[in-house]
Amino acid sequence: MTIKLIAVDMDGTFLNDNMDYDRARFAQQYARLKRQGVKFVVASGNQYYQLRSFFPQIADEIAFVAENGAYIVNQNQPVFCAAISSQDYQRVMTVITALPGLEIIQCCRDSAYLLASASEAFFNNMQRYYHRLRRVAAFDQVAEPAFKFALTLSNERLPDMMRELSRQLAGILCPVSSGHGSIDLILPGMHKANGLKILQNLWGIADQDVVAFGDGGNDREMLRQAGFGFAMENAPEAIKAEARFLTSSNNQSGVLTVIDDIIAQHAPFD
Repeated sequence: MTIKLIAVDMDGTFLNDNMDYDRARFAQQYARLKRQGVKFVVASGNQYYQLRSFFPQIADEIAFVAENGAYIVNQNQPVFCAAISSQDYQRVMTVITALPGLEIIQCCRDSAYLLASASEAFFNNMQRYYHRLRRVAAFDQVAEPAFKFALTLSNERLPDMMRELSRQLAGILCPVSSGHGSIDLILPGMHKANGLKILQNLWGIADQDVVAFGDGGNDREMLRQAGFGFAMENAPEAIKAEARFLTSSNNQSGVLTVIDDIIAQHAPFD
């Protein structure tokens, strides 16, 4: 058995609660993975430019399935970029701007956008996840096509909002929970698993040779598709049920523990 691709979610998975990871330990692991020809892929709902910042030494060598699969970059070269049609965009904006209590970010290839009316506190907080973030007076001022919307709301409203968005945007966009009171509206089928499949086809890698890690609703398809899908100990029970394997929490470097097992060919990789 040969593992050829490792895909990691970031928030709550590869990153600890301080938004960091054991960089020295991973650097040693990555050097060995690189020598063995194992591909390392970052698969996250976050913006590509933010994800790059966590891997300054190797960002130009690895691949990113960013924005839940809407934007894929390999070795600094774009591979795929989704786009919402103009007609569907108008329907989405009609729906989400009419729903109360939502903070909206429109995600595009070159930047993300939020309204100038958003609070300074919200803007500053979102800059942690969107390293390219611009204010606009209205979303129709954005010239580039959108491929995702990120919505922020209170945690207690999340289940009802997911159902309402599923009802009103059926066939146009799918709501997925990315955790912490946030919903990503993604194009149907444009999830992390689809993004990984695009890269797998590019590299000739079968599902059985893939290890994937995740902790949230936007990791479901990826965990099911990978030959070795690992849920984090800190993941909700529903997500653990989607994965064949379990590892320790993000604060205990659960991903790095499994990578050690991959390198050493310990079970289940023996």
